[in-house]
Amino acid sequence: QVRLVESGGGLVQGGGSLRLSCAASGTIFNINAMGWYRQAPGKQRELVSIITSSNNKTYADSVKGRFTIARDIAKNTVYLQMNSLKPEDTAVYYCNARLRKTWYDSYRDYWGQGTQVTVSS
Repeated sequence: QVRLVESGGGLVQGGGSLRLSCAASGTIFNINAMGWYRQAPGKQRELVSIITSSNNKTYADSVKGRFTIARDIAKNTVYLQMNSLKPEDTAVYYCNARLRKTWYDSYRDYWGQGTQVTVSS
């Protein structure tokens, strides 16, 4: 089995910072990419940022210049440093990993349970 465990969410004032962490564990052969998505009430889940095994990074336009993604390959962990937070960043943040459990598997997406980030105005 594969498990993604997120941490670091919480309540912060506008302009503040939070750091999210997500560790993948279990039967893992190779991780192609890890990243973060978020879902605000009444809205669809959207991409925040992803980082590939070759360290290519993608950011949503709404977070560019404020959020930074990083990855510790040895620990199967991804981090999201969120600065200059805005009330519109309020959402449940979900960790995602695209990985193979064995060498003969296809890549599949796995998700964490989500962590709440609330930014007050």
